[in-house]
Order: sequence, then structure tokens, then C-alpha cells
Amino acid sequence: MPPDEDCRRCRLGDGRNNIVLPCGHLDSYVVLVGEAPGAKEDLEGVPFVGRAGKILNGLMAEAGLDRGKVMITNTVKCRPPGNRRPKAEEMAACRPFLQEELKGKRFILALGLSAAEDLLGKKMVMKEVCNRPVQADLGHGNVTIVVTYHPSACIYRPAAKDVLRNALKMAASYL
Repeated sequence: MPPDEDCRRCRLGDGRNNIVLPCGHLDSYVVLVGEAPGAKEDLEGVPFVGRAGKILNGLMAEAGLDRGKVMITNTVKCRPPGNRRPKAEEMAACRPFLQEELKGKRFILALGLSAAEDLLGKKMVMKEVCNRPVQADLGHGNVTIVVTYHPSACIYRPAAKDVLRNALKMAASYL
């Protein structure tokens, strides 16, 4: 059940160009979840096609993970103004769509703390949770969730590339 074209469940719908729906292999057991679309994603209607997407694509290739064999989505489907983090009420508004997308998944790679906190419902510290698989029931039975760096973190923290690459290797092992 994707959102309607004219979705206004939250205020993010007021300034968007496109609702950004999942891409890739929608029936894959593996899903990568980011926090929100950026400017390029908003224009194209596809997740991770901007600067962070280029980084993600390169690291996926290095990790042996084919983008077409996983589902890629975000916690919210519309771009927050100024690329700010989505607010709790915005994530809650999109939560039914994300819940539906996650049905039947076995492995979720949460790209960044915002996505992880929305998925797991609690605040976290990256150094304490990064690349450590946890089991969680998101409403459809247990699933393995790994929290890792968002690709944009690799721009400012070069060491994040190795961490993200290793997380993507974990994701590839679930295919």
C-alpha cells in the first residue's frame, strides 16, 4: 500500500516534487533503509540517486552487492525542507508504508541513526550499535537489523567507508 499521489499525512507533502517510493527488487529478503529523500531523489522520485547514492553504489559494487537484487527505501517518502532530519511525527505518518514494505524481509540495513531510531523506536549512539546485528520484531516476526553509517557520512568521515562496506557485505550474505 504505497501513499496516494496527493498524500498529505504530514507537512512534508506540501513542498515535495515527488513521493519517493522503494526501488530495486521489491521482493528481496534484504532491504536498505535510509532516512529521507534528498533534492535529487525528490526530483527523480527514486531513493539514493544523488551524491549519497553514488557513494552507496560504489560501495555496494565493492561489497559484491547488486543494487538490483535488494530493495532500497527511506523512512519517509518526501524530502524534508533543507535536507533536515525527519521529525518524529513525519516518520510516524509514513510508518504504515514502511511497515508494509518490510513485510517478509529477513535483513534490514539501517543507513544512519535516524533510520535506525525510527525502525527500533529508541535513541542510539552509533559507536555502540554500528555493524552489530540485532534481532527485532517489527510487527511481522523477527528480522536481523544492522545499523551502519549513512553514505553521506563517508564524505566527512573517510573511515566510515570501510564500516559501511562491511555492512553491505553482511547484507550480500543474506541474498
